[in-house]
Amino acid sequence: MPQLPTPYYLIDETSLKKNLEIIREVREKTGAKSVLALKCFSTWCVFDLMRQYLDGTTSSSLFEARLGREKFGKEVHAYSVAYSSQEIEAVSLIADKVIFNSVSQLNLFHDRVQGLNVGLRVNPGISYSHYDLADPARRYSRLGVTGDRELSAAANLINGLMFHFNCENDDVENLALTMAQIGVKYSSLLRKMEWVSLGGGISFTKEGYPLERFCHLLKEFSERYDVQLYLEPGEAAISGSTQLVTTVLDLVHNEVDIAIVDASVEAHLLDHLIYRTNPGLASPGPGTHKVMVAGRSCLAGDIFGSYELERELKVGNEVRIADTAGYTMVKKNWFNGVPMPSIAVRRLDGRVETVRSFGYEDYLSSLS
Repeated sequence: MPQLPTPYYLIDETSLKKNLEIIREVREKTGAKSVLALKCFSTWCVFDLMRQYLDGTTSSSLFEARLGREKFGKEVHAYSVAYSSQEIEAVSLIADKVIFNSVSQLNLFHDRVQGLNVGLRVNPGISYSHYDLADPARRYSRLGVTGDRELSAAANLINGLMFHFNCENDDVENLALTMAQIGVKYSSLLRKMEWVSLGGGISFTKEGYPLERFCHLLKEFSERYDVQLYLEPGEAAISGSTQLVTTVLDLVHNEVDIAIVDASVEAHLLDHLIYRTNPGLASPGPGTHKVMVAGRSCLAGDIFGSYELERELKVGNEVRIADTAGYTMVKKNWFNGVPMPSIAVRRLDGRVETVRSFGYEDYLSSLS
């Protein structure tokens, strides 16, 4: 491939397609539809490929819903933790399904979404998450309805329910247990619904995941309650498809060797900073040379991680950060005025296309 100026995100459509084929297999075996969670990945330069495998998009805001309608098409599921009056007016013109987070919002805006398929988010009080910050059922959670009486009173106003209760859940037996608990607790309500979304956060495209067991769970649930099931894959759709390609700008030593690259954790991989995790490296490969890889912003903790690599890093060397599609490009920012990574795509035919570059004018226009 031609040498592209770093930093840039490189999306590989062949890797992306592997996830998408698993999603299609689940649909074929279970009837469960999948809508892309735009909060995780909104890079629409690969939507032409993704729409061949997915049934639409699901959003967390008006802008995401509009993006889904304009750039993806197919089904548009519009959810928001809270809509304003102006937003619900706009959403009602572009969405196929409008999902409310509370009964109070449902009652307030129900007349404004007449003729649309209306849903309500439910907090079942159980969840799977490695991080309290991302736990949908954490104490005092505002995400979804918890009261049984409220739900019963609202049943005649809605067509479906959304249970988003997972985050990076790769434990199919845990999922089986929680689905069974939801079935028992909400049995009578489920039987009144046309559709049920199980949300996202289920790592069913992960290598080695027991897909047959997963498909059995979905099909059994769907048939038992006679509902159309939806999944909302975010990470599951794009995991392993993208790298952040960087170049070493400087090497310093302070007890350890530190390589400073032309990207930033805070600006370009913010979730790792928030959750205090470290990304893996796609290259150089593993070895015995110890080095800390750091970002170029002035934040002291702008650190990608400490690694043992196959060779010593030198100024000008390329460092590729692995698995950088989810919650990265949707969160990138202009902290420190650090140059924004371009977005490039390796298409299925091997051709690499730079689809977007950013410069000073983009930085300038993001401010006032």
